[in-house]
Amino acid sequence: MSEPVVLCDIDARGVATVSINRPNVNNAYNGEVIDALLNGVKTLATDPKVRVIVLRGKGRHFQAGADLKWINEISARSDTDNLVVSKNTTDAVRFLDLCPKPTIALVHGACIGGGTGIAAACDIVIASEDAFFSIAEVRWGLHAGPILPQLAAAMGTRNLRRYAITGERFDARMAQALGLVHEVCATGELEAAAAPVIDSILKNGPDAIADTKQIIFDTSNLAIDDDLALELARDHARKRRTDEAAEGLRSFEEKRDAQWYSGS
Repeated sequence: MSEPVVLCDIDARGVATVSINRPNVNNAYNGEVIDALLNGVKTLATDPKVRVIVLRGKGRHFQAGADLKWINEISARSDTDNLVVSKNTTDAVRFLDLCPKPTIALVHGACIGGGTGIAAACDIVIASEDAFFSIAEVRWGLHAGPILPQLAAAMGTRNLRRYAITGERFDARMAQALGLVHEVCATGELEAAAAPVIDSILKNGPDAIADTKQIIFDTSNLAIDDDLALELARDHARKRRTDEAAEGLRSFEEKRDAQWYSGS
């Protein structure tokens, strides 16, 4: 019997560790991962024993974006099916962003596409020196609509405009300079780096933390409303079914430049 695609462990202190568990495909997400993350975080958010939620990836990478084989399968389905997938994606990142419990992302290896959105939606991000990042959707003829609000809040719109339209890869130190990452540690030292941060959180009142998070959202225009979330999902689903997306995904699979690139 195969293991769940998302694992969860809660220690005696109330620290819940949520691990994306598809290391054979670099933790690329599919519908099963999206649903498991959304349902898992929702359950933890209402569990009074849980004080902190830590997100990480099993294996060599944190999260390498979407499973492109799955994306190709979804794009061939109906408009309704595509909207459901995009809405679930939007809802998962949005709920993580609004989660009343403190959230920490521990990033190592690849953090690509949706992985950057997961990181941006967390309260605290610690990355090891081996981590690298890319908002890569445009490379495949897609866009990152469901995660752009969270990335804009983390990186600022000026920085996001560069990296979301170029798809450039940047390292952990640059991610820290851009505001996506709070702290960079040596490779293999994520748990040690996170330990004092977690301990600091555990010293604080749980209700006071939840209130503080809510006030920050209420007073800083960070939260998106239901109508905008649905519009982001609709446009994300629409883009997946365009000729440009089909060519972008096909060129990636065939390991060639897309037709729109004429060379430098």
